[in-house]
Amino acid sequence: MLKTELIHPPILAALAAAGHGSQVLIADGNYPAATAKHPNAALVHLNLRPGQLTVDEILEPLLTAVVVESATVMVPPEGTVSAHAGYRAAMPGVPFAELGRHEFYAASRGADVALVIVSGDRRAYGNLLLTIGVTPQL
Repeated sequence: MLKTELIHPPILAALAAAGHGSQVLIADGNYPAATAKHPNAALVHLNLRPGQLTVDEILEPLLTAVVVESATVMVPPEGTVSAHAGYRAAMPGVPFAELGRHEFYAASRGADVALVIVSGDRRAYGNLLLTIGVTPQL
């Protein structure tokens, strides 16, 4: 049995094939995953129903499997997004970048995006793009 809290086989396979600098997008339920991802990125749907699973619920076990070097969030033209505070709290010390919607879509289509996980999160601008870091030597 695996020691990590993450046990989803397709997600684990995509992470095993990724490496330092590869990216993982955890998309909210509004994200156009069919058209706004790199063609080589693995696509996993965890959107069981509206509101389940949330980006936070997917992030939690993901953090037990990989080191996150940096994170990028999508921001609206004006205002803040309440979901982002939870992401920052879950990854203290991780630097965050903010991109507008179209810039975020462009970044999410990049060749470094190895995995797109679609959530059922209903919060607008709840998308989270993670850059995988280096696993410390044991």
